[in-house]
Amino acid sequence: MNLTSMKELKIGDLTPRFPIIQGGMGVNISLSRLAAAVANEGGIGVIGTASIGMDEPDFYSNFLEANIRALRKEIRKAKKLTQGILGVNIMVAMSNFGDLVRTSIEEKIDIIFSGAGLPLDLPEYLTEGCKTKLVPIISSGRAARLIAKVWKEKYNYLPDAFVVEGPKAGGHLGFKLEQLDDPKFALENLVADVITETAKMELEYDKKIPVIAAGGIFTGQDIRKMMELGADGVQMGTRFVATEECDASDLFKKAFLDAKEEDIVIIKSPVGMPGRAIKNPFIEDVMAGKKKPFSCPYHCISTCDIEKAPYCICLALMNAKEGKLSKGFAFAGANAPRVNKIITVKELFRTLEQEFLLETPPAEDLNH
Repeated sequence: MNLTSMKELKIGDLTPRFPIIQGGMGVNISLSRLAAAVANEGGIGVIGTASIGMDEPDFYSNFLEANIRALRKEIRKAKKLTQGILGVNIMVAMSNFGDLVRTSIEEKIDIIFSGAGLPLDLPEYLTEGCKTKLVPIISSGRAARLIAKVWKEKYNYLPDAFVVEGPKAGGHLGFKLEQLDDPKFALENLVADVITETAKMELEYDKKIPVIAAGGIFTGQDIRKMMELGADGVQMGTRFVATEECDASDLFKKAFLDAKEEDIVIIKSPVGMPGRAIKNPFIEDVMAGKKKPFSCPYHCISTCDIEKAPYCICLALMNAKEGKLSKGFAFAGANAPRVNKIITVKELFRTLEQEFLLETPPAEDLNH
C-alpha cells in the first residue's frame, strides 16, 4: 500500500472519498446534521436509530409510529443536506428492528449497519431493485462466517462489508467483561481473524467483502495502522462527538472535554451487556445500588430485563443527549479523555489526513 494515501473503500457500487465511517451513535447523538456533514467531507455519515423518535410528541404513547416517522424525517433531512453516502445504524436488539429496517429501505438509504446481535434475517427486508447495502457489525471471524453462510443459503446474498468492532468502543460492547482487557481480543487480532475468513469467502464466492475496523480508532495514524494490517476502512465514533455538527447538546460534548482517564468506566447495562461510559453522579448512584424509578411504556430493547433493571437505559441516554446529565450519562469510547476541543467536521477530516502521514504519533492536543 502507498502510505501517502488512504486505501479506497468500495462497498458494492459505493466509493467514499475517504475510507472513514462515522459510527451511528444513540440516543440521537448522530442524526441528519452530523451524518450529512461527514458525507459532505467524503466519509460515510451514519444516523443512529435507537429511540430516534424521542422528540416526537407521541413518543411515549405511540413508540413504534413515532420512531418510524422520525427516521423518515432524519433520512430526508440528511439527503437535502448532502449528495454523499449516508447510512443508518440499526441494532438487532431493538424491539422495532424490522420497522426501522423497512423504513430505511423505503427511504432508499445507502447502507444499513447492524450489530448488537447477529442480523441473520436482514436480507429478508430487501425489495426488488433495492440498492441499499447491508453491513453487519461483528467481533469475530466466526460471526462473519455464520452470517455469510446463512445469508447465502437462505437469501443468496452476501454481506456488502463487515464492521469489526473491538472492546475499546463506546456504548454497549459485544464482549464478556473479562474479555475487554484480554490481549486476545485486541482489535488488531479481531481484524486479522475476520480478514482470514473474508479471504476464504472471496475464494468460495468470488466476492471481495471489505473489512472495516472499529473501536478505539482515534487518529490518522490509527487508520494507517489498521490499513497496514489489511483493513479496508475504519469506523470512528468518539472523535465525531467532539464536532460542532454533532447533534448532541453542548453539555453532552462538555462531558467528553472534561473526561479524565479515571472517568471512563465499564457499566452493567440493563440490556445485559457491558457498556463503556463517562462516570458521573448518576452512574455512581447506580453502582452504589440505588434505583432510578421509571415506567417502561415500550420495551425498546428486547434483551432488557424491565422488572430487575435499576434504571431505564433509554431514558438515561435521552436525558444525556439533552444535557440533563444528572438524570443520565454519556456513552464514550476508551479514547474520550484525549479530546479537549470541539472542532468542525471539515477540520477533523483535514486533521486525520495530516495525522495519517505522520511518522511519529501526534501530540495529545486533540481535537486539534
